[in-house]
Amino acid sequence: MVSIVDKFQIKGLKLKNRIVMPPMCQYSSFAEDGQVTDWHIQHYLSRAIGGVGLIIIEMTDIEPDGRITNQDLGLWTDQQIEGIRKIVDACHQYGTKVGIQIAHAGRKALDAQVPVSASPIAYDNDSKTPRELTISEIEEMVEKFGQAARRAVAAGVDTIEIHGAHGYLIHQFQSHYTNHRQDIYGKNLSLFGSQVVARVKRELPDSMPLIMRISAIEYVKNGYGLTESLDFSADYLKAGVDIFHISSGGEGPIGSGGQPGVHAGYQVPFAQAFKEKFNVPVIAVGKLSDYQLANSVIGNQAADLVAIGRGMLRNPYWTLEMADQLKDSQFVPKQYERAFSRHLK
Repeated sequence: MVSIVDKFQIKGLKLKNRIVMPPMCQYSSFAEDGQVTDWHIQHYLSRAIGGVGLIIIEMTDIEPDGRITNQDLGLWTDQQIEGIRKIVDACHQYGTKVGIQIAHAGRKALDAQVPVSASPIAYDNDSKTPRELTISEIEEMVEKFGQAARRAVAAGVDTIEIHGAHGYLIHQFQSHYTNHRQDIYGKNLSLFGSQVVARVKRELPDSMPLIMRISAIEYVKNGYGLTESLDFSADYLKAGVDIFHISSGGEGPIGSGGQPGVHAGYQVPFAQAFKEKFNVPVIAVGKLSDYQLANSVIGNQAADLVAIGRGMLRNPYWTLEMADQLKDSQFVPKQYERAFSRHLK
């Protein structure tokens, strides 16, 4: 039986276990230049020492106005490569692989003077009305995703994740709730996302898998459901996606704060649906902090990897605690072995 502590490999990405730290914004680039700070390095390094198999660096934006806030990380200039490289090199010392999520917030860019989107529809009554992107601007945006991917590869990451979830720009194009265009990008809602995937894929070495994060359902009236997300994700798969990272929400209340009831593992069935439909590796996420529950997701073959978000914010050594609970201490640094000696093999 496969376990959460088992190794995992796809292409050249080899993970020591099946535990993922998902992207979680730190809003800590206080110079407003999108640069990595000491906080970012220590934040990710502590989770690497804590034994996690894969860290995906937080939403990192392809242009200044693509940030949720002006304190977000960016990869719109080569001057930002070195900071990402410092995170990668630090985590690699402890056997943890590192990915990065590249994205554009679209209409949810809070600090943009005039945000952009698929259509001029504000997120809510308190948000700015975005400007509809022209076709030429969309083409430029696709190229910006490609250039951000080039910089990520130059920084030494082991994988890249494209953010197509949580109501950000790609999500805004793929949803009929937010995309009311009459041109080709309105007739084919997955076109923009597919173009981004194909462009990013060109920058990746053949050995590097490409991840895409998807909201499987929307929590709004007239939003899309699982059937539709499976349909447009088939286009993303054809364009070059290797792994799907399955979440939900973004256009209404995000699942963790809205409806339906957010019981432990509430998003796992969505991940399982993607796994069964496409037969490709899938990352499950969403209230999986309980060690036995997280392990059962893998053991029951509902997903190939589990992402621990808030649980890992609360405890950077979640993986070591999991190892203790499951009586498997193979990821414990030698400096900490005395605390786990009763389980050492």
